Amino acid sequence: MVLFLQPVFKEKIWGGDKLRDFGYHIPSDKTGECWGIAAHANGQSVVKNGNYKGKTLGELWDKHRYLFGGIDGEQFPLLVKIIDANQDLSVQVHPGDEYAKIHENGELGKTECWYILECKEDGDIIYGTRAKNNKELNEMIDNGQWSKLLRSTAIKKGDFFYIQSGTVHALKAGTLILEIQQNSDTTYRLYDYDRRDEEGNLRELHIEKSKDVIEVPFVERQARPELIEKDNFIRTKFIESPHFTVEKYDIKKEIVTENNHPFVLMSIIKGKGRIIVDRRIYPIIKGDHLMISSQVREFKLIGNISLIKSYL
Repeated sequence: MVLFLQPVFKEKIWGGDKLRDFGYHIPSDKTGECWGIAAHANGQSVVKNGNYKGKTLGELWDKHRYLFGGIDGEQFPLLVKIIDANQDLSVQVHPGDEYAKIHENGELGKTECWYILECKEDGDIIYGTRAKNNKELNEMIDNGQWSKLLRSTAIKKGDFFYIQSGTVHALKAGTLILEIQQNSDTTYRLYDYDRRDEEGNLRELHIEKSKDVIEVPFVERQARPELIEKDNFIRTKFIESPHFTVEKYDIKKEIVTENNHPFVLMSIIKGKGRIIVDRRIYPIIKGDHLMISSQVREFKLIGNISLIKSYL
């Protein structure tokens, strides 16, 4: 079964209008996030096709677990977003599972990853800190020594970053990414450039919780992508982690793929084509988000398309 999902859009103080490039009808020119595949209390994707049309992904997880291979878990484990950073995002950090469970009412922790869809020619991100130990970290934060503390990394289109919980990070203006993460909406804001909201108020910071969870010293955990190149496709395996595996497919004609996972998530980031399952044809186009259930053992992808695939 192939389930196409209706995204949920989030307006943000730093958002823009680039999500229109995916064919979306966004709520405003301050739209920062597309929750393409979501089953969270703060955003639920709705099925657009088939027998479950109109049902949320969360409902399917609760009542039709066979679609997900019958795996355990109180909530669907992943969340897929497209993020349009028209302005700099706040410098932030996410807790791990254990801390979030205690301090955030049972919420999951948040390890995530970013695929850079677009960025400025001289673009960069905040990725980690320079603090050598907790004493140094706390002193730099308390004294507002942000340029000394924060570590910047140059980026380019097509880069991939694995951001484990405890890693300080921030997107900069002009960056468009696809994000795959644990199904959590917990963010600790460490620094926000003294930016004010539309009502003139400084946005809330979470200094003490940030200090609790920041990993010191920062350890970069970038995996080396594994590349398989054939005449009709290129597969890039970016990461295989305890929380998710992420791959990119650039398809020129057609491929046949086996499915040995409880479910497979796909986001089409370029082009158009078709998915064929048991002789049933599903058109796909840039901007589509979909889930292939555990009942599908094999499927064919046809077209000139690029997609990001994720699974457990």
